Order: sequence, then structure tokens, then C-alpha cells
Amino acid sequence: MADVARRAGVSAMTVSRALKDKSAVTPETRDRIFQAVQDLGYVLDMSAGALSSKKTGFVSVLIPSLNNSNFSDTVQGISEILDTEGMQVLIGTTNYSRVREEQVIATMLQRRPEGIIVTGGTHTARARSMLETAGIPVIETWDLPVAPIGHVVGFSNAATIEDLMARLMFWGYRRVAFIEGEPGDDTRGHDRRTGYERAVRALGLERSCVISVGRPPVTVEHGAQAVVRLIETWPEVEAVICVSDLSALGAIMECHRRGWDVPGRLAVAGFGDFQVARHCWPSITTVSVGSLAIGQETGTLMLQAIAAMRAGTPLPPRRITIPHTVIERDSTARQPHPAETAPAP
Repeated sequence: MADVARRAGVSAMTVSRALKDKSAVTPETRDRIFQAVQDLGYVLDMSAGALSSKKTGFVSVLIPSLNNSNFSDTVQGISEILDTEGMQVLIGTTNYSRVREEQVIATMLQRRPEGIIVTGGTHTARARSMLETAGIPVIETWDLPVAPIGHVVGFSNAATIEDLMARLMFWGYRRVAFIEGEPGDDTRGHDRRTGYERAVRALGLERSCVISVGRPPVTVEHGAQAVVRLIETWPEVEAVICVSDLSALGAIMECHRRGWDVPGRLAVAGFGDFQVARHCWPSITTVSVGSLAIGQETGTLMLQAIAAMRAGTPLPPRRITIPHTVIERDSTARQPHPAETAPAP
């Protein structure tokens, strides 16, 4: 600040006033100061002001993984909304681990965010305690927890698979299996399996057939491994639901390698409506949960909650349920490959 003052020919106090409130100095002086700032590459240190005002200008967002397009879309939606008020996101990854989430929450809160957004509604006791006593808005996403900490923007993971199972039954499939990751901290994946198990009972199917492969996040490779185990264990299975579109893609590619027709030999469905699900062959039947919409709704709610907190009237807890959609594509529709129906040259 002293360097800027010397270059602009004013006092450091005048520089301070100009940077805090442009109207506090004359236009000519302000222009000289901001030209000096630009020339020197000076960046205002907001830390001291943030300590007294509690306005740090950023929100912490915790997601399980950076390489999942669903969570990337959610962060994009949050960022788009927060950016309208000049606020930024600080991203932390949990690697699908509740212990890791607890560590990231502790680190984030040390930096005094104005709000914190977490993925899922299941946390360690210490993580929950930190969030409950942080004194800032907390939003849990991608879930509908029974006992939310604060605000919620999400959907029922179990219900999505129950609806997908009902559609598979409507399309004529009776022997349906489920591919998931190994049991662990991926509670949303566990809830999807719960939805599958409930549907098996409700629809009166013969039995549940579940294959667990790989630590979350379940990958393309895991899907390939799982579908082989599935056919070896239950060769009578007609269809399989995968915990994500990536594992569904792996299952389909392995079927191609082994000459198993999809969906003739085995129908395959996924979850998430990833871009790859729309463009592979056959395209993948899946569940869309509006990843971008989750982010946009979360960002809007966070801005409202921060404004209310700044005004001294905290926003009462809100619960926003995002609708999901079952999207039928070629991987469950018994249709021939385009090459098989193409006219002869």
C-alpha cells in the first residue's frame, strides 16, 4: 500500500480509503491510485477486513471426486450463481471417505468461509459437530438426510433405482441384477442398492443378485469385471443396473468383447446421465438427477442464506427436492444395431 501511495503521490490512508470505497476520494485521485495499483500488480489483502466484517467472499464446496462429471456440473451450477454476487467457491475433495471429509471440513472452517456445501447427509460425529457449531449456512446436497444439519438440496437415491426397476419390469425384464462398489463410505451408492433391494421385494421378483466390485468411485474397469462375475454367477439374468454410467459403460464394452449382445443377451442401465451415456453404442438407459440444477438451486439458496446471516436474521432450514427422470435408451430396448438394418449396397 505504501508503494502504491508513493507512485500515486498520495498518503497510504488515501489509498486505503480509495480501495475500500471509491467514492471516498475525488475521481482524479481515485484514477491515479488505481493506475498505480495496476502498474504495480498490487492485490488487496482482504484477511484483516474479513476478520472484523466476517465477509470473506467465498463458499467452501466439498465433493467426493473431481473426475466425476456429475459433481463437476454441480460445482459449475453453484459457481455460476455465486458469481452473480462476486462470490467464489473453494473446492475440497473427500475421495468418498467420511474421515477425509472431516479433515477437509476442519481445514475449510479455518479459512472462515461464509457458507459450506457438502455432498451427502452422512458424516462422522466430529464433522457433524463442526458443521452444527460453525455459525454459517450449511447445505447438504445429493441426498435427503433424515436429520439434516441445516439446508438440503437433493433427492432420494433409493427412489431413483426403485423407479428404474419399475420401468425395467414394464419393459418385460424379470431377472434383474445390480452392480455396485465395495461397501464403504459411499452412502449414496448404498442407498441405490437399498432402492434395488426394496424394488425386488415390492415387485415380487425371485431374488436379488448383487455384485460388488472395487472401491468407490466405481470405474469403467470395475464394470467390466463385474459383468463377467455376474454372468458366471447368475447366467439367467436378463438385465443389470449399474451404480453409475461409467460402470455401465464398462459392462457394455466387456459384453462387446465377449460377443454378448446388449440388450439381446443382457440389458444394461446406469445412473447419472453422463455425457458418455448419450454417445456410446448402445446408448445407456439411465437416471438423470439434474446435476447442474442441483448446483444452481444450491447456489441460489446459499446466497439467500448468506444475505440473511449478514442481516442478522438466519434463514430457517429449507429442503429442496430435485426431481429425477428415467431416460430409456438403446441399452435396454431390444432393437437391432443400425448396421444390421442398413440397406444392402
